[in-house]
Amino acid sequence: MKQLIEKYGLRDLIRFSVTLIIYILWVIWVGIYWFLLGIPIIVDIYLTKKVNWTPWKKREGKNHWAIEWLDALIFAVVAVTIINIFLFQNYKIPTGSMEKSLLIGDHLYVSKVAYGPRIPNTPFSVPFMQHTIPGTDSKSYSELIQWPYKRLAGTGKVKRNDPVVFNFPAGDTVIRNKAYQSVSIYHLIRFEAEERLKMRDQYANKPLKTDKEYYNLARQDILKEHDILVRPVDKRDNYIKRCVAVPGDSLQIIQGVVYINGEKQVDIKGLQYDYAVFTDGRRLNSKKLMKLGVNKDDLEYTGDLSILKVPLTQEMKSEIEKNALVQTIRPLFQQEDYYDYQMFPHSNKYQWNLDYYGPIYIPKKGATVEINMESLPLFKRIIGYYENNDLVVKDSTIYINGEITNSYTFKMDYYWMMGDNRHRSLDSRYWGYVPEDHIVGKPKFIWLSLNRDKSFPANIRLKRMFKGIK
Repeated sequence: MKQLIEKYGLRDLIRFSVTLIIYILWVIWVGIYWFLLGIPIIVDIYLTKKVNWTPWKKREGKNHWAIEWLDALIFAVVAVTIINIFLFQNYKIPTGSMEKSLLIGDHLYVSKVAYGPRIPNTPFSVPFMQHTIPGTDSKSYSELIQWPYKRLAGTGKVKRNDPVVFNFPAGDTVIRNKAYQSVSIYHLIRFEAEERLKMRDQYANKPLKTDKEYYNLARQDILKEHDILVRPVDKRDNYIKRCVAVPGDSLQIIQGVVYINGEKQVDIKGLQYDYAVFTDGRRLNSKKLMKLGVNKDDLEYTGDLSILKVPLTQEMKSEIEKNALVQTIRPLFQQEDYYDYQMFPHSNKYQWNLDYYGPIYIPKKGATVEINMESLPLFKRIIGYYENNDLVVKDSTIYINGEITNSYTFKMDYYWMMGDNRHRSLDSRYWGYVPEDHIVGKPKFIWLSLNRDKSFPANIRLKRMFKGIK
């Protein structure tokens, strides 16, 4: 040891030892043991110093200040990238789908360790860019190397009612044009088929085609007009919702109320629904509504100003009822017999809507379900896409990987995610299950909150900063 200290110096030996221990522990955690081949590089960086691993710097003498800044910047980018992959990252709330639990403008600390960080599917990418280079339609990543799904050990698992950040499952295929990139191509196809092609024939009193024919026509039109982009799992948009059902659960929604395995979901403080507020004909004071927590963009009046449509929590509803101008407040639940074609699984076999939905089973790894023409719409995307099987239907006979089948065993766990703003949330009711390989992390606390309806410094919500997330 004395000879080593004399040869390399105590400081360099300590730095080498600490780095080596951390690196070996990291390799064990990741479970990719060929990374141990990197140990000679660590030896050379701290001890032998045969190779200049920072060629932009002189090894001896003083460097120009610009070189020192470049060196510091490179180190910071590498360090933050590693932290974002394995430990935590920032996430900003862009929409009101989780209000009033989480507000637009909340910046969240999202723990990757909570559920276990994922090894990136696309390791070659521009740091701090999710999928697109800002101001362009160009990808911020390369698919030259793609790694399979692997999740490292975490401190826990996704539980019911956890707020969860995940990759948008239906965001796998989008239009390259940046104006459309946040919209799933499946949504665009359904809208084109139902709202344009079918309605055009109805208005013209033409014979109606089958849904399959309209969807095929819509798909052909969109593929003909646009350049399509398919994204890897880790490069799809990040969403945040509440996990209301975990693998193996059964979910049903009755008049907006969620039931899990036949029992009513636990009360969530920030839960809100759309209400019609009937007044005596006069407009309610918008400043008072904003103080109550209503966003400016959420106020929708009818032409005569006597009816206000607005999302409210129970607490907000109780406060508004005290207003002398208010005559009555009614919840805007959809009717039980109303079928919304936008609802997953997008089949008229399942006549569901936002407020009357299910029952539906949430798939669990290792569980086996019966597969027939009735149940196939529920599990078709799981079998054929998420779990990479060759799924073909011929004359009402189902083939999986070339074999006739009437059952399927799931390879992954799945989750059901919903927003707390129940009538204004694009969630699992629209696009279905969230596979386990899409889970990003768990938001732990709000480190910054900015109100978009106010200017600086009044826009800073000090009371929300460093507030824990439930």
